[in-house]
Amino acid sequence: MARKSLLRGETLPLISRLWRDWMRPHAKTLGLVLLLVALVSIATGFYPVLIKAAFDAFDSKDAQAIMLAPLFVIAVTSVKGFSLLALTILTNKVVTRIEADMQTALYGHLIDADLAQIGRESPAALTQRFTTDFAFIREALTRLSTVFLREVTTIIALIAAMLWIDPTLTLVAAVIAPFFAYPVDKIGRKLRRVALSTQEQTGLMASLITESLAGTRIAKTYGLERYLKAKAARTFDDVRGLKMKAANARGRMDPILETGGGIAVAVVLMLIGHRIMSGGSTVGDFTGFVSALVMAAQPIRALGNLNAIVQEAAAALHRTFTVMDETPRIQDKPGAEPLALEGGEIHFSNLTFSYDGEAVALDHVDLVAEAGQTTALVGRSGSGKSTLLSLVPRLYDVNQGAVLIDGQDVRDVTLASLRRAVAVVSQDVILFDDTIRANIAFGRPDATEEEIVAAAKAAAAHDFILKQPDGYGTPVGPGGGRLSGGERQRISLARAFLKNAPILLLDEATSALDSESERLVQDAIRRLMKGRTTLVIAHRLSTVRNAEKIVVMENGRIAETGSHETLIAKRGTYARLHRLQLSDDEEPSLAAS
Repeated sequence: MARKSLLRGETLPLISRLWRDWMRPHAKTLGLVLLLVALVSIATGFYPVLIKAAFDAFDSKDAQAIMLAPLFVIAVTSVKGFSLLALTILTNKVVTRIEADMQTALYGHLIDADLAQIGRESPAALTQRFTTDFAFIREALTRLSTVFLREVTTIIALIAAMLWIDPTLTLVAAVIAPFFAYPVDKIGRKLRRVALSTQEQTGLMASLITESLAGTRIAKTYGLERYLKAKAARTFDDVRGLKMKAANARGRMDPILETGGGIAVAVVLMLIGHRIMSGGSTVGDFTGFVSALVMAAQPIRALGNLNAIVQEAAAALHRTFTVMDETPRIQDKPGAEPLALEGGEIHFSNLTFSYDGEAVALDHVDLVAEAGQTTALVGRSGSGKSTLLSLVPRLYDVNQGAVLIDGQDVRDVTLASLRRAVAVVSQDVILFDDTIRANIAFGRPDATEEEIVAAAKAAAAHDFILKQPDGYGTPVGPGGGRLSGGERQRISLARAFLKNAPILLLDEATSALDSESERLVQDAIRRLMKGRTTLVIAHRLSTVRNAEKIVVMENGRIAETGSHETLIAKRGTYARLHRLQLSDDEEPSLAAS
């Protein structure tokens, strides 16, 4: 719906919002820009007047006027030149500030957005919004702040000069101009549609490149090079086709504007030639007026091309504002109170959940995770284990039922207090491109150095950290790429130790580790679990056996519940999975959901 309204021509509301929200705070700087634009335009408007005066002086052989003319030319061009320099500097200053402010706001909104909202586009496509889309916006802002204002005021100044030289010929030229405005506007509307499609297709292209390069190992192993090349070629060709449409549309403006200017000049030449022959005008009138008319052609063409740039920026603004205007559904409700923890009991009360509103991921699940105890979730891939964990810190909201912590619905408490009470350690360790110290301190940003070191020791990470080039100050690289999988996992555990949350969620925390790393991590996990309400997605038999309660899940439902011994005795689903995994080198593993 929003896209249709944009294509119907609602560019002005987008530009109005851009002014109201992002440009108006810089009104003083923009006022200086406008003053400089006026100086440039006034100086330009003097050019045809000086030309007329010079030719009249030559015609009348006025020696004093001939001597002064070069000085006036130097003065006028100097004013214009230095004004243009100051205009460029000020414009770049304000435009880059507005761009940075908008990027910051968009990024902040994405960070605060729901997982469901972010998941609709790939990270590469979202990243593309900060590059390609803002390139269009920046270009339009620059042109609007300089080209538009400068060319409009220049045209006004030149029209004033033309009126002063010959009002009748000015009226003739003005009558011709509107006939060329309609095709320029029509081309601009087409460019807006093409620009919107191009920006969306460029996002898909960015996703394809990121995905394929990240999966190079698999691509080469399975011989997918030809498939990926063909898919990329089709995508690149689609983008190329859209760019060609945009370039051709822009190209059609030049002959329209050029022809229009030529017709106007031709008509003026005919009329003024007749008047000179009859003695009604001088050569100075002729040269001054034609100079003004020819000089006006350049800003008129610039305005025609500016329309194309504005339409492309309108498409980018539409995409940006659409994201900014989407209100997160997961937020504090009015009157939300901080979570009052007593022991940390978690009750999944007859809940049902679906990611897309159609396929049910959890179906009438009723489960209590006792305070201070460990509840293990086992089951095949897709049975709903990870989904259940994601509902505890309220990454999603249930469709029916409730998640209760110590009897409080998580939707009724503040998000900040809820998430302070929960620590997560998963198989997909997330480290940020910062130091080891900073990545541990994310668990509690106000922690002291001694507390960070104590957490690292508890996670069996202290020794390997000291072996790093700069110890705790060593950068981990993008995604923690400078560390091994076991080292990254222990940094993640140290973060959880430092947070010291009463509720612990473990999602296949040792599934991708070698034997030595797994032993160190498992020992740290056992220390971390003590005294906490722990939900663990089980992947090693030792973890399952030690849990006070084991929950077997199938197709989003609870199939069985009990201790290890009880479930083995039932000879049901758990016992069958247990037998299958015992045959696998006596190291049972259950797939993560």
